Amino acid sequence: MRFLLFIFLLSAGTLEAQIPVDTLASMIKDVYRKVYTEELSYQWLTTLCKDVGHRLSGSPQAEKAVEWGKKTMDTFGLDAVYLQPVIVPHWVRGDKEEVSMKTKGAGTVPLKALALGNSVGTGKKGVQAEVIEVQSIDELKAMPDEKVKGKIVFFNRPLDKGLTNTFASYGGAADQRYSGPKAAGEKGAIAAVVRSLSTRKDDYPHTGSTFYSDTTVNIPAVAVSTNDADVLTKAVRAGKTEVFIRTSCEMLPDVQSYNVIGEIKGTEYPDQFIIVGGHLDSWDVGEGANDDGAGVVQSMETLYRLKKMGYQPKHSIRCVLYMNEENGLKGGKEYARLAKEKNEYHLAAIETDAGAGAAQSFSCTAGEGVVVEKHLGYLNPYVTTLLGPYDIELQTGGGGADIGPLKPSVGLLIGLRPESARYFDYHHSNIDVLENVHPRELASGTAAIVSMILLLDQYGIGNE
Repeated sequence: MRFLLFIFLLSAGTLEAQIPVDTLASMIKDVYRKVYTEELSYQWLTTLCKDVGHRLSGSPQAEKAVEWGKKTMDTFGLDAVYLQPVIVPHWVRGDKEEVSMKTKGAGTVPLKALALGNSVGTGKKGVQAEVIEVQSIDELKAMPDEKVKGKIVFFNRPLDKGLTNTFASYGGAADQRYSGPKAAGEKGAIAAVVRSLSTRKDDYPHTGSTFYSDTTVNIPAVAVSTNDADVLTKAVRAGKTEVFIRTSCEMLPDVQSYNVIGEIKGTEYPDQFIIVGGHLDSWDVGEGANDDGAGVVQSMETLYRLKKMGYQPKHSIRCVLYMNEENGLKGGKEYARLAKEKNEYHLAAIETDAGAGAAQSFSCTAGEGVVVEKHLGYLNPYVTTLLGPYDIELQTGGGGADIGPLKPSVGLLIGLRPESARYFDYHHSNIDVLENVHPRELASGTAAIVSMILLLDQYGIGNE
């Protein structure tokens, strides 16, 4: 019945000169076999993690990652590989954080902590004050200023474990990390402590970006491990508790960096683009294996596979390795700015920035003025026939942070959605390392992306 549907579409004149569906299905089957067998993404991820390491924007490692990305794609035989300049922030962590809890009963208890990205430091003497615990920014804002002034605010709302989607759990708690320290500073607090955004209890603190304003007093901010957050809340609820924090992080002047772009020119629509990308930068702890080394190597292998199989795309296909997703999104914004300046139209933009788990689906949202349900209705029969055998579905949802700025000039924004039960165990922590990536799960995402691009390039997104 599925193939009858495609025959009907062809007879209706909605498609022109496509590869037949059964032929494309055979091509996709071969893609999966080769991606699984050769494990190129895992080989490249090994180099990125072990030879380059973590890659915070502005760092020497980020510069090395740019060089590695371009050098590697230069070997693919693409029509173009180039660097796209972008100015990025340069935040440095400095010396190891010193954070401890002080109570009358327990004395001094060290806490496992990491400074939040973009945070100011405490100075050499550090800061110490009584802790007040809150569950939300709204709760903090409702407090009288005099209750907060001179204190350290402890944001302790955990991720909602009752949600099936761990990204929804993360999104429901991330505001306290991103906006909490600013809100605390506006109320007169001298520092902020945030419960790590993790789905499990462990001793690994998770960093991540926090937002400051030029118009407020910016205060030091750290995240403590989930286990230590429980220790701290127990102490605070038992009586007066103080916390000592010493950090030496600081924001240095912006520096020159680059997005890395590889391209295969389209034969019929060279000025229309289908892109796939991940972000080359990572936090300065762990190795950035899941976030987002996985997306980087999956995007690179996508173009490698298309070129290796001798595929000649109708649309121009790009791999974009963005710089500075973690603490500024400068790479994604600059790519979109230049695309607008060049009047480039993107038929579809795919982002892979959700970890290295086994691929499960693609989530789609539409560009401005586009109704996503119309396109999903058009694409779903193809996805069911061509990707259904590999348990890949198409659904509504977000695309990704780096491709978001393209919304005014894109047909569909598409995000790869892998299995994510363990993703936030590793996210932004010291254990986001190669050893926590399975080669076959990583490969499943690569194969799914290659297959989706073949589908989109051949059959479009249903603009007729």
